Amino acid sequence: MRLIIAAVGRLKDGAERELLERYRERFAAMAKRLGFNLVVWHEVAESRAATAAKRCAEEGAGLLKLARDADAIIALDERGKALTSQGFAELLRKTRDDGAGAAAILIGGPDGLAPAVRAASHMQVSFGAIPLPHGLARIVLAEQLYRAATILAGHPYHRG
Repeated sequence: MRLIIAAVGRLKDGAERELLERYRERFAAMAKRLGFNLVVWHEVAESRAATAAKRCAEEGAGLLKLARDADAIIALDERGKALTSQGFAELLRKTRDDGAGAAAILIGGPDGLAPAVRAASHMQVSFGAIPLPHGLARIVLAEQLYRAATILAGHPYHRG
């Protein structure tokens, strides 16, 4: 299964980008063995529109364009379903095993997700009730992808 990760905004070089890259590399090292054949990360430019609604709509259109070939769309949203790490791993496993050729995980920008993204998503997942800055959400996602891979592979990284 191809995995498409698309997030609004660009991480600056430095500690955030380095931490993201560390978990991306760890996940990539395990991904193919687990049936995640290609993992592509995209950054969608933040909109400069005058209102939050317009910014969300423009950013949402960019996210959905990148997810257009996905059989499953998972949106990260603070109002989504809170999953344990095992639950997130199970979601990825089930999506893969149900025959999805591609799955997209979408992260909105500072103004949140557009209603069109929520409507197009097959599932909305929350990493907690506290909103995360979109850059930090991307790092948490990368770590959770790696953690999910270790759970699926029976690796001892996840001890919970």
